[in-house]
Amino acid sequence: MHETYLHRCLELARQAAGYTAPNPMVGAVLVHEGRIIGEGWHRQYGGPHAEPNCIHSVAEVDQHLIPQSTLYVSLEPCAHFGKTPPCADLLVHHRIPRVVIGCRDPFVQVDGKGIDKLKAAGVEVTLGVLETESEQLNKRFFTFHRQRRPYIVLKWAQTANGFIGNEDHSRLLISNELTNRLVHQWRSEEAAILVGTNTALHDNPQLNTRHWSGPNPIRLVVDKDLRLPTSLKLFDGSTRTIVFNTRQHSEEGAVQYYQLTQATNLNLVHQIAQACYQLNILSVLVEGGARLLQSFIDENLWDEARIITNEQLRVNTGVRAPLLGAATLLETQTLETDTIRILKKADG
Repeated sequence: MHETYLHRCLELARQAAGYTAPNPMVGAVLVHEGRIIGEGWHRQYGGPHAEPNCIHSVAEVDQHLIPQSTLYVSLEPCAHFGKTPPCADLLVHHRIPRVVIGCRDPFVQVDGKGIDKLKAAGVEVTLGVLETESEQLNKRFFTFHRQRRPYIVLKWAQTANGFIGNEDHSRLLISNELTNRLVHQWRSEEAAILVGTNTALHDNPQLNTRHWSGPNPIRLVVDKDLRLPTSLKLFDGSTRTIVFNTRQHSEEGAVQYYQLTQATNLNLVHQIAQACYQLNILSVLVEGGARLLQSFIDENLWDEARIITNEQLRVNTGVRAPLLGAATLLETQTLETDTIRILKKADG
């Protein structure tokens, strides 16, 4: 039965996709003798965590059952004061006798400390139920804390014969309206979205989620020499925008400038990843152009690729799509003219 309730925890947690970063998505379920008496999930960053939401959801008529119940939670309860008090202390306060945990929290201020607190208070702790699924739910969070960099998703749309754009930078519409809505959903689920100088200049993208109901990602743009005109939509102040450059550093206002170091052995994309870690950006969706995407591939600095292919569109010439190399196919989906392949970087 443990797995059944942990599956429910994961289901609850997923409802907050895109809203909790840089915190993880977490779900919790309180069970008394086979009956769920409380449910909750971490709804948004800065708000109450899953455990207090779960406990506070218990009906008044069932509150006397809390000290006789088992709490299921997809991630180890926190043990430190952050935006909210420690959840481990809350569970001890309510005298919950048993806690079943999906996986351990890799964040250094937790990382076993929540489990230790519970055990020290006499709570029976079961760890590692649906551990793989629990870690996969928060793959961005785990990558960020274990590898000290954001989870990096590469995305591009290509014609059936492998082109992503016209050579003269004129607009080439590849994906259909349904796929565009899906892409905007993807955007809402990542902390930030990144484009290169030429993409910003020639496509003048908004990089928001106007075709999907969800939060806008932080907009990231590479502009080493600060040559992009401020009239571009990226600089309209509607969403936090960070400009990676080699000339200026400024953190005021909606448009911020992050100065990369020229005198370094680190490749540009590694500097960007390092900067995102320092800026507490959990994940990045890289949307182009071809040179920037290929740079991430060549440096083996990516986790997932989402490739959209219009099976009915061919062009005679243009900008070639990036070459991905070794990857494992996770999922294939078809939306009218488009085939969408989701791949992960091959192990090793």
